[in-house]
Amino acid sequence: MGVPAFFRWLSRKYPSIIVNCVEEKPKECNGVKIPVDASKPNPNDVEFDNLYLDMNGIIHPCTHPEDKPAPKNEDEMMVAIFEYIDRLFNIVRPRRLLYMAIDGVAPRAKMNQQRSRRFRASKEGMEAAVEKQRVREEILAKGGFLPPEEIKERFDSNCITPGTEFMDNLAKCLRYYIADRLNNDPGWKNLTVILSDASAPGEGEHKIMDYIRRQRAQPNHDPNTHHCLCGADADLIMLGLATHEPNFTIIREEFKPNKPKPCALCNQFGHEVKDCEGLPREKKGKHDELADSLPCAEGEFIFLRLNVLREYLERELTMASLPFPFDVERSIDDWVFMCFFVGNDFLPHLPSLEIREGAIDRLVNIYKNVVHKTGGYLTESGYVNLQRVQMIMLAVGEVEDSIFKKRKDDEDSFRRRQKEKRKRMKRDQPAFTPSGILTPHALGSRNSPGCQVASNPRQAAYEMRMQRNSSPSISPNTSFASDGSPSPLGGIKRKAEDSDSEPEPEDNVRLWEAGWKQRYYKNKFDVDAADEKFRRKVVQSYVEGLCWVLRYYYQGCASWKWYYPFHYAPFASDFEGIADMSSEFEKGTKPFKPLEQLMGVFPAASGNFLPPTWRKLMSDPDSSIIDFYPEDFAIDLNGKKYAWQGVALLPFVDERRLRAALEEVYPDLTPEENRRNSLGGDVLFVGKLHPLRDFILELYQTGSTEPIDVPPELCHGIQGTFSLDEEAILPDQTVCSPVPMLRDLTQNTAVSINFKDPQFAEDYVFKAAMLPGARKPATVLKPGDWEKSSNGRQWKPQLGFNRDRRPVHLDQAAFRTLGHVTPRGSGTSVYTNTTLPPANYQGNTYRPLLRGQAQIPKLMSNMRPQDSWRGPPPLFQQHRFERSVGAEPLLPWNRMIQNQNAAFQPNQYQMLGGPGGYPPRRDDHRGGRQGYPREGRKYPLPPPSGRYSWN
Repeated sequence: MGVPAFFRWLSRKYPSIIVNCVEEKPKECNGVKIPVDASKPNPNDVEFDNLYLDMNGIIHPCTHPEDKPAPKNEDEMMVAIFEYIDRLFNIVRPRRLLYMAIDGVAPRAKMNQQRSRRFRASKEGMEAAVEKQRVREEILAKGGFLPPEEIKERFDSNCITPGTEFMDNLAKCLRYYIADRLNNDPGWKNLTVILSDASAPGEGEHKIMDYIRRQRAQPNHDPNTHHCLCGADADLIMLGLATHEPNFTIIREEFKPNKPKPCALCNQFGHEVKDCEGLPREKKGKHDELADSLPCAEGEFIFLRLNVLREYLERELTMASLPFPFDVERSIDDWVFMCFFVGNDFLPHLPSLEIREGAIDRLVNIYKNVVHKTGGYLTESGYVNLQRVQMIMLAVGEVEDSIFKKRKDDEDSFRRRQKEKRKRMKRDQPAFTPSGILTPHALGSRNSPGCQVASNPRQAAYEMRMQRNSSPSISPNTSFASDGSPSPLGGIKRKAEDSDSEPEPEDNVRLWEAGWKQRYYKNKFDVDAADEKFRRKVVQSYVEGLCWVLRYYYQGCASWKWYYPFHYAPFASDFEGIADMSSEFEKGTKPFKPLEQLMGVFPAASGNFLPPTWRKLMSDPDSSIIDFYPEDFAIDLNGKKYAWQGVALLPFVDERRLRAALEEVYPDLTPEENRRNSLGGDVLFVGKLHPLRDFILELYQTGSTEPIDVPPELCHGIQGTFSLDEEAILPDQTVCSPVPMLRDLTQNTAVSINFKDPQFAEDYVFKAAMLPGARKPATVLKPGDWEKSSNGRQWKPQLGFNRDRRPVHLDQAAFRTLGHVTPRGSGTSVYTNTTLPPANYQGNTYRPLLRGQAQIPKLMSNMRPQDSWRGPPPLFQQHRFERSVGAEPLLPWNRMIQNQNAAFQPNQYQMLGGPGGYPPRRDDHRGGRQGYPREGRKYPLPPPSGRYSWN
């Protein structure tokens, strides 16, 4: 399904699932950047146990970002990836496990989508390069100004595929990064880290889900583990719900459409390459000191709380008078299954179901109306009841004709509104807009860098009027040429591109007219709709796909070989008689090897990532598989407006023909290429303070060659098997940096070892249910939340996980403090006109809480006035920090009060020990009268080497 469309629908329908992240930024002292100490309590009022990173969602934006200049080389890309992981780690602060999963070889069903994406990327990249060169030549021919063209090789994002040298180097860099953080970062010191690189088969998010499923089936698993998964794919929401873990959260960058992108020619914002005019860059700042600054801020992160989504779904899916017991877990599984019909990575969506048209709501309503007749739920632990699904699909089929007609009416109405809007904007456009110094500016931007101020406005206005009067007069009836200049020949026929209506792609199917099913099968499949046998084959394949996808989400990959062999989906009304169709898959299938997958998904233009003789098979006219690699291919818009929304009509790869062709070139592989072409596994890392470290070192000392079970009591209940790693990171051995700009680790204390998940029989069924002992999280939604929606008004998510977070306020003690530190005259202090509260003041004076700002706790609320300046309690009387206690960073106001020797007893923090508690800050309180420091605040200098120094 489309990620933006699904996320937009989900956030509008269930707005309370979104929480803005509180992010603590690194500080700078004496010109030295001090990293965030992630060992301190999480400022989001929540403590996470496990953090899972779907690494491909990090690799792509770091290697070829869309909203800022790309890294200059591969080393800068690796450093950008490290910094991105650091930022996520500092927000989430996991306490038990960090799992980093990179996409490995994917199942055959996914390879079709990967093949389409990579062929598109290659084609669009070459077309963009040609267009860029054409526009550059035109601008330079007209005397325009462009910066000199950088001589660098275009980064081919297709290299982010298993088996390439780039992915192999990335795995080495991540091993170094993990070792460095385990040695130097206090937030990592008790952490277990698992790296599943591109050599381990499977998609990153599904390797993570497979790990969670297998650990849940172990007796030592903690059913109340708090999981946090990082990724932007929409299917992560479905996967998180499919785990049935009570505490599951997704963190992702906030989706902001239409981010500004720099022009690829002049590197300026505000236009695309095709609209570039080659104008000189405007000076930014008085001395152009802001030349390299970007107009876009750093992306912000949000949390998606799946426990809150479960609350929404439980209320929405609850049905009365059912002929069977209602089970919310089974209902959520059915909801996940129904979402597959609007599209996923393995199947095209049904023609009558579009997310933006409310397809999921329509399916839920039909489901609730039909479930009384079905006699049970649609799914159970990843297996589909086709007889019940048939009833749902046929109910959708009954309204397909009306759906298509309403879609056409909505599109026509939208076009009319857009046409009227363009006419209105054209009519309201001012006849003359002053330029130069007198150019209008937005309110508040007059003082921004780069704005010019007229020293003599009267003279500037006079010159502008004279310049306007000197130009030839233009009558209202004057015709214009295509370049905008007045036409001397009078009226000419307006060209099509100048009209108010935009050209629409031709639609030969016309689903809104009678006979739509016959035209659809004829145009899309080149068969007659009366061919029942073929239609039955398409439906059979689609039903197999639905069963395969659900099994993939709940049990793992049912078959590495299966794929949907068509570009288009059938209609819902064609799902008649599916109850008798088989949903079994071939057992014992194996994944492709990495280089074999590259041959299956790469276009010939990306053949440089393959060995020479393998590359030749993609371009040699005499190659037996040359038809797999067309130089050009058609894109069917399929009723859409843009090419990226269309269907790439590429030939499907025949696995038998591909393997037969590769048998002849396999002997040409070098030892290094053979190593990259082999399938690997996961690697586990621990630091010097981890209880598991000594156990692993003993395995290396004994040289055991047999797999050894992981002792769960030493590793937070994690189970699996260990085997020695030939390229292990061991203590007292230098870890060489694969990035020249980073130092080697000469005093390493971390250790690594191969790790394998617990193994189960092929027919084992993982139960999709809440585990015994799991505690349901406290209810978050209140009665008013059921009425809230972002439709029609601005919805602002809360900050952090504590809903009762108090806004910033001042009470009596704080006002008394202000009397000591602020002047009481008629000066310019911001507190000069502050009105003190009455003596019997009990309420809170609220002021708005800014985005990203943490709250200030209610200060000294339980203190008597005579105790207000008592010194701080000794350290041995202060409470120790507990894992379940949330915390927030103290703001400058709080630190000011502390430096004045304000009494902060542990029991004076409201809700201490709960979600909003504040652990005491162990600051050194020394100073003169009233606690003021004699020599100012002293900052310790950072250690000379490493990120931190800790024991």
